[in-house]
Amino acid sequence: MNIEMKRIALLTSGGDAPGMNAAIRAVVRACSYYQLECVGVFRGYQGLIEGDFKELGPRSVKNIINRGGTMLKSARSEEFRTKAGRQVAYDHLKESNIDALVVIGGDGTFTGASIFNTEFNFPIVGIPGTIDNDISGTDYTIGYDTALNTVVEAIDKIRDTANSHNRLFLVEVMGRDAGDIALNAGIGAGAEEILIPEQNLGRDRLIASLKRSKKSGKSSSIVVVAEGDQIGKNIFELAEYIRQHTDEYEVKVTVLGHIQRGGAPSCYDRVLASRLGVGAIDALLEGKRDVMIGISNSKIVHVPFEIAIKGENEIDLDLIRVADIISV
Repeated sequence: MNIEMKRIALLTSGGDAPGMNAAIRAVVRACSYYQLECVGVFRGYQGLIEGDFKELGPRSVKNIINRGGTMLKSARSEEFRTKAGRQVAYDHLKESNIDALVVIGGDGTFTGASIFNTEFNFPIVGIPGTIDNDISGTDYTIGYDTALNTVVEAIDKIRDTANSHNRLFLVEVMGRDAGDIALNAGIGAGAEEILIPEQNLGRDRLIASLKRSKKSGKSSSIVVVAEGDQIGKNIFELAEYIRQHTDEYEVKVTVLGHIQRGGAPSCYDRVLASRLGVGAIDALLEGKRDVMIGISNSKIVHVPFEIAIKGENEIDLDLIRVADIISV
C-alpha cells in the first residue's frame, strides 16, 4: 500500500449510466477496506471547481447498488475547460488534502482528467461509465448491458403493434459515434435491418431489402437506427424517404431517447461496476495514474487515458454478418 495516500475523491461526469451508483459504492467501500478516507464530489468537474465535497463512508452508499443514475449527480462544466477553472479545482483538492481522484464517465471525462493530470501531476484513474460502449481498451463499459436490455424490451413491445397493423417501425437508439447498442439490440430483438455509423448501408439497398422482406411474406418490419447513422439527416427524414419510395408498409418512427439511460442496472452492470470500482483503488495504491480501469477477457486492465480516448473501438464484423444472415 502507498502509505502517502490517505484521502481519495470520487466524482461522476458526463451522461449518467446505470451502474454508476454500484461503482460509487465499490470505490467508497474499497477505501474503507484499505482504511482510506473517501470524499464525494457532487456534479462532476463543476463540483470540483465549487468545492462541493462530502465525506463518504460505507453506510453513505447503502441501498444504492440497485439504483440507476448517480447519487453524486453529474453536470457539464464549461469552466473546467479553461486553465483558470482547472486551477481552482486543483486548489480545492489541495485545500481538502485530497491525494488522488477517481472519475467515472466517458471520453469527455477522461479527456478532462488527462489534461488535469498533465498540468498538475495529480493522480487520477478513470472508470468507464457510458451506455454507448464507445471507449477503447475495455470490452464493456458500465451501463451498456442495461441499456441493451432496455432497448430490446422496448422493441419487443413495438413489434406487437407492428405485427397487428402491418407496419414498418424505425426505432432510433443512442449511438452517435458507435453502433454497438443498435447492432446488438437489433440482433437480440430480431430486427430486419440495422443502421449504424460504422457502415453506410445506403438508401437504395435499404429500400430493396424492405421490398424483399415484404415479398418473402413478412407483414411487418423493424429497422433499428443508431442516432449517428449516415443514411439520412435524421430518422424522420429517412422515414419520409421510405414512404416516397415504397408503399409496402405504413411507416412509423419511435425515438427511444433517454429511456435508455434510466432504470435499475442489470446484474452484469452491477458486478462490472463493483469490479472496476475496487480495481480503481487497487490501481491508485499500486502507484498508477492517468489510466482507465477496464475489463478485457474478464480480466481487469489498466489502459492509458490517451488510448481510451483516441483509440478506435471497432465494430464486430462477425455480428454484422450474423445480422445479415438471420434477417432473411
